[in-house]
Amino acid sequence: MNKRNQWPVLPIVAGLAFGLLTGCGTETGDSGGTGSSVVMGMSDDILATDPASGYDPGSWLLFNNVFQSLLSFPKGATEPQPDLAEQCTFTDTRAEVYRCTLKDGLKFSNGDALTAKDVKFSFDRMLKINDPDGPAIMFPSLARVETPNEKTVVFRLKVPDATFPSKIASGAGSIVDHRQYDANGLRKDHKAVGSGPYELDTFDRDEAVFSPNPNYRGSAPTKNAGVTVRFFHGDQAALKQALLDGEVDIAYRGLSARDIADIDRQAGSKGVEVIEGSSAEVQHLVFNMHDPVTGKLGVRKAMAYLIDRDALIRNVYQGTATPLYSIIPAGIGGHNTAFFDTYGARPSKARAAAALHADGITGKVRLTLWSTPSRYGPATDQELKAIAAQLNASGLFTADVRSVPFGQYEKDIAKGKYGVYVKGWVPDYPDADNFTAPFFGKGNVLDNNYSNATITGSLIPSTAAQSDRSATDQDFGRLQDIVADELPVLPVWQAKQYAVVRDGVYGLEYCLDSSTVFRFWELSKS
Repeated sequence: MNKRNQWPVLPIVAGLAFGLLTGCGTETGDSGGTGSSVVMGMSDDILATDPASGYDPGSWLLFNNVFQSLLSFPKGATEPQPDLAEQCTFTDTRAEVYRCTLKDGLKFSNGDALTAKDVKFSFDRMLKINDPDGPAIMFPSLARVETPNEKTVVFRLKVPDATFPSKIASGAGSIVDHRQYDANGLRKDHKAVGSGPYELDTFDRDEAVFSPNPNYRGSAPTKNAGVTVRFFHGDQAALKQALLDGEVDIAYRGLSARDIADIDRQAGSKGVEVIEGSSAEVQHLVFNMHDPVTGKLGVRKAMAYLIDRDALIRNVYQGTATPLYSIIPAGIGGHNTAFFDTYGARPSKARAAAALHADGITGKVRLTLWSTPSRYGPATDQELKAIAAQLNASGLFTADVRSVPFGQYEKDIAKGKYGVYVKGWVPDYPDADNFTAPFFGKGNVLDNNYSNATITGSLIPSTAAQSDRSATDQDFGRLQDIVADELPVLPVWQAKQYAVVRDGVYGLEYCLDSSTVFRFWELSKS
């Protein structure tokens, strides 16, 4: 969601999937918030309040604060730790049977008891509904869920999957109250009943109001009296002005790179501060392998030789991203620099021309770059226009840009109408698997007609089965090298996360890391 540098990220610990136990002090949840309420503005919308739907950053922001999962990602970490669970472990050597034991005395925000029945119900319901905009796509390996007793949950997998703990630690693993949700359909009333640190008090088109959950039992004591999220529906100027006028305490997701740079220049006089964090959000150009133009390897190679990422970062993104030279971003285990090694960092017209000539192409290549205006960031159209200008400046291309609303964009991609188009990705969990399997596995999300038997038949299954995640580096390196050679996608940038806060608001540094979990409970206001 959906989903995402050179910043340090805690390494994934070898063997983590085979035994997760609660540590000391993990049941210190505070049932009532302290301090003041915090108002946050963002230009993203929250598209869903039901965890069986919603596969977008806004919805997962809600899920991560209103619901709990069996496991969760502590601040700054890339390995999951127990949350609702007392312990979780694979009980076999093949990573096909995963058992969790729940903590005692768990309750939902409405006071209903939370038991293994609710865990099974939540996963069974999500898979049965299989909403096209939901997270069911993350669990193709889940065969069934068993509940030997009210405290024990057993997940039986179809194939080995050592990343399963990370998947259920994400928003996709949110547990709902079986008494409050329909097993066969999505909840339509925009209400939510979870067991997380916050309750959802009200939700409408313009704002969502959250208050501390008095029945919360977990490791995240709240440091505020509640959070209100105001939606600016893509209006970046209004979000910026609301922050400067003191109408919101925090601006998160949606400020343009130019706005962030402008605010940073006047931060002291305006009583605001720009907070930078790490991110694994990425953006790629995607090539339709059946297209008569981009289906030619010479065209794709020529583009790889001509695109100047440094200029895009400097001129379009004002330094708020970094160039990306592989499909797995920096800071994630298994990352290499396959595209840098193969195509270099500086544009080369000579190499681009040679690539076209080797494919029998002698005239200018006519090409349309397809964009959508806001889904993958407010500067997406500007970025693609800059890329088209770079291609045209070489004299080898005649490129233009067309931008369409996201709904039409997705339909046209599915129909194979575009030769090259942009896709962004915010990871579901911080593991190289989440940057490879969704893109290059069976039934991938790119809809670009690309398949490689070595990737789907060998590399993805072997890396998924490996419990020692550091032992997957060689296979992930081979996978990245294949993608760089065959060019079904062209990585462009890796984001930095930013939020802007007014003086007297604290805790943002604990909300901006590669886990993509924005932790309301860390926010405080003096």
